[in-house]
Amino acid sequence: MKLPVAWKAIILVFIILFIDQILKFWIKTHMSIGQDFAVFGNWFLIHFVENPGMAFGWELGGKSGKVFLSLFRLAAIVAIIWYVRALIREKAPQGFILCVALILAGAIGNMIDCAFYGLIFDSGTTFNTELGTYVSYPGVSQLSSDGYAPFLHGCVVDMLSFPIFRGAYPGWFPFNAGEPFLFFRPVFNVADSAVTIGVFSIVIFYWGYLKRVSKS
Repeated sequence: MKLPVAWKAIILVFIILFIDQILKFWIKTHMSIGQDFAVFGNWFLIHFVENPGMAFGWELGGKSGKVFLSLFRLAAIVAIIWYVRALIREKAPQGFILCVALILAGAIGNMIDCAFYGLIFDSGTTFNTELGTYVSYPGVSQLSSDGYAPFLHGCVVDMLSFPIFRGAYPGWFPFNAGEPFLFFRPVFNVADSAVTIGVFSIVIFYWGYLKRVSKS
């Protein structure tokens, strides 16, 4: 029996969410902020950081920015779910639907952190109004009903680090001359990866399909 594309999309979303959340829970309850260990040599590390902002460590300042970003994520999730349902009804290519499902899974994965991690863990990165910035915490977090932040104020757990190349900018470089250089610097998670893979797959494999749809 051939599995309908709707069920394939649902299963894909749940697989991504399961892997993403299991890894985040383990990192959060077994490692302290800044702790890392090598997976493959020095170019693939598990490096624990918490991100109050967008993907790959980008931030949107302050508490108001945090709430705005969380609400934007929520609105995006609703919009993507509606879009996936429309694609299924219109019998869009299966691969394209699954690419959008990857993006949906990533959005939900990071939304879970923002919405609930502040409520279920006893410690986390929080915004200090006196300093005007986010501050981390010592030690390892534990599950707790007391929480460390209100609803929608939790931070996203990131851990995948690929410092593939280390060096320094040459002296003739127009900016940062002589300063250390690291590629790839951002630390991210499975949810970020799902969004990135989904977007790039659409651009590479389904750009022609999108152009045909836009013209019809």
